[in-house]
Amino acid sequence: MAAMAAIATVGSVSPFPFYYFLWKYPQAWVNLCGEGVDPSHRMAQISHAFKLVQFFSLLSVARFSWPPWYCVVLFAAGQYLNFSVYHLLGEAGTYYGVRFGKKIPWVSHFPFGYIKDPQYVGSILSLLACLSFVPYPYVLFWILGYLFMMHIESKEDPATRAKPL
Repeated sequence: MAAMAAIATVGSVSPFPFYYFLWKYPQAWVNLCGEGVDPSHRMAQISHAFKLVQFFSLLSVARFSWPPWYCVVLFAAGQYLNFSVYHLLGEAGTYYGVRFGKKIPWVSHFPFGYIKDPQYVGSILSLLACLSFVPYPYVLFWILGYLFMMHIESKEDPATRAKPL
């Protein structure tokens, strides 16, 4: 049982070193992707694979029961924020396109300008909704990963951006 807990914990935080590397060293990622490969699209593909790892990690320790009504509201609000961000920014804007040298138009529509880091807030709300059937340490570690990335991304250094594509 301890091995399953360790695997679930590692699985829930597995993407954050990847995101950290891409944020800190975007030119290295662009170079690694190579000519003709969209670094944002490749990041999205790998991020989706990590989401599956995270999902199955939580699933492995979940105890299913009907969630309280407020968990449904939290999850719906969180997913609304996530989909809104993706809809407004697109793949390149969501997956560090500006860090990879792409020109991303500035967006000020809701939820931007109203909520700081709306995608991370949405993800955190969705995770809080899972507390009704997932033990809190796994949710906590995943949330700590988001808080870590919010902190890292708040200190953007334009000098570390990749060369324009």
